[in-house]
Amino acid sequence: MKTKNFLMLMMLFFSISLFAQNADDKKVIADSEKAKAAFLDANPKLQGYFDDAKAYAIFPNVGKGAIIIGAASGNGAVYERGVLVGMANMKQLDVGAQIGGKAYSEVIFFKTDKSVQEFMDDDFSFGSNLSAIAADQSPPSFDITYTDGVAVFTLPKEGLMAEVSVGGQKFDFEDFD
Repeated sequence: MKTKNFLMLMMLFFSISLFAQNADDKKVIADSEKAKAAFLDANPKLQGYFDDAKAYAIFPNVGKGAIIIGAASGNGAVYERGVLVGMANMKQLDVGAQIGGKAYSEVIFFKTDKSVQEFMDDDFSFGSNLSAIAADQSPPSFDITYTDGVAVFTLPKEGLMAEVSVGGQKFDFEDFD
């Protein structure tokens, strides 16, 4: 029974990872626009973040799976002052008490020139010191502050996962020349 459950979870993990790693830029760009609309539907107050950010990256289809060790990945579109300037991919690795699989969208807002430059120079990553806020769970004030010039929001899509883990995300940016 345990082997069957393990195999089912591994299949779920790999299918979510494949779903999240569609490298076709046109599809990722179209999905990013849909994800932006979904973020704004979930919480219209995010419009201020889109308007005020120097840049933002939208990862519309991030897939994550875990059995103690978790991994996630996704491709996204990067916008500077609302104009598409490139593509990015995200990889995540974490360890802890976790099991399951899920798909979600993620948007990262960059408020400072330094944070934008670090992202575009592939020097940007974050771990446990920066956490994502669920876009569809609006706290009373929704005055989320930037940490080191960065704010992150996620929007669940599907899946079920239980986790208490520590890890980080690493990003690679490719601009349009």
